[in-house]
Amino acid sequence: MYRRFLNNDDYLGIITPEALAQFTRGNDARFIQAEESAEMSIVEYLSENYEIEKELAKGKYIAEYDRRITYPVGVHVYFEGQIHEVTRSVSGYRKPATAIYWEECSDIHVDAGQVVNYSQFNTYYPGDKVNYNGVVYICLAENGYKFDDIRIPMVGGWIETEVTLWQPVEYPLWSVVEYEGAFYTLMTLDCFDCNLDPMVSDCWGAIADYDSSYNAYELSEHEYVVYDGRVFYPETDVNADTPQVGLNLSLHDPRNYNLKKHMVRLAIYELTKLIAPNNVSVVRMRDYEDSMKWLNDAAKLRLNPQIPRKVDDTKKPVTDWQLATFQTDYDPYRNPWLT
Repeated sequence: MYRRFLNNDDYLGIITPEALAQFTRGNDARFIQAEESAEMSIVEYLSENYEIEKELAKGKYIAEYDRRITYPVGVHVYFEGQIHEVTRSVSGYRKPATAIYWEECSDIHVDAGQVVNYSQFNTYYPGDKVNYNGVVYICLAENGYKFDDIRIPMVGGWIETEVTLWQPVEYPLWSVVEYEGAFYTLMTLDCFDCNLDPMVSDCWGAIADYDSSYNAYELSEHEYVVYDGRVFYPETDVNADTPQVGLNLSLHDPRNYNLKKHMVRLAIYELTKLIAPNNVSVVRMRDYEDSMKWLNDAAKLRLNPQIPRKVDDTKKPVTDWQLATFQTDYDPYRNPWLT
């Protein structure tokens, strides 16, 4: 699946929302067609001398904010339609666990540097190995993004509590019992009658199922939830942090400005061709030609596109930029002192 470097709002610096709607006609797949063609041109021109793939990845891997995900400082997310940088860690919610999903790898011959890093956006199966904070873990039970069950290695949040079948006996406060397939906790001892079952007695309260959409679980030993037929309470804050600009988010676009500008121009030209290939406006043609000239000049090192250069084994640029510029301008039959 093609990952977009651009977003729809990037086009609005050049054309109006109405004109953009006419180009796409409600079919967002046209964006992908146009941007793929534009990207192919950019990569074709710049891949020899520049780290263009890495630069494009800065935009392609900006995901929409997701309450399931924990975001470290420095990553970028789409939040309310705009790109933001995470300035303080934003935690995702954590569900109770009825299985052990990861264990630390005990094989001393495994090189952590050769193991792929753990990602909350991946999906894992038993036997998979990941590197998380320099430690190698082995997956014991399937989990991950596609299962809607993200389990970060060794990160929990809930503790399972002891449950007994209800009996007509005395119970201490906050005891948890099971009765006729449901779970109850003893909420008060006032007027408590041990002979009254939890469905009859007002002293018992039913324990609700865990709900990931609920974001106000209290950090209490008596904040019970039912998950997969078991009862848990939180040992840490298990709620998702609320993203807020100025608190843990800041407006910031990490994408290269030149790449964004010229990809938009090329993509609009491609969108125009999809609709009216024989009637491309002069403005669109001029923008297209200007961007292609920019790519050609950047490829020949006549300008600095502000994109990191590729380096050789000695950590030097593959081609010296200053030398290439000098050679491009040099004319052996012209006296440089007379220009």
